[in-house]
Amino acid sequence: QVQLVESGGGLVQAGGSVTLSCAVSGTTLRFNVMDWYRQAPGKQRELVAGISGAGRTNYAESVKGRFTISRDSANNTVYLQMNSLKPEDPAVYYCSAGRVSWGQGTQVTVSS
Repeated sequence: QVQLVESGGGLVQAGGSVTLSCAVSGTTLRFNVMDWYRQAPGKQRELVAGISGAGRTNYAESVKGRFTISRDSANNTVYLQMNSLKPEDPAVYYCSAGRVSWGQGTQVTVSS
């Protein structure tokens, strides 16, 4: 059974940084596309960043140059480094394995 547990969210000042973590169990990172999604109130869930089993990354245009997805295969953990946070970034951030398994989400709030 695949389990994903996100952590690291919280209140961050605009322009600040935060790193989200996704601890993965029940599967191996190199066999999965790992994604970070986010969902703001009243909006659809959107893809933020992804990393393939081969390590190839992709990003939403709105976060390119500010967010970085990475993984630690030894610890089976995926990270999302979020820099230069903007007022449009607050949302619940979800980790996904293969877009089939999902974590419970972690809230990111940005204060102006």
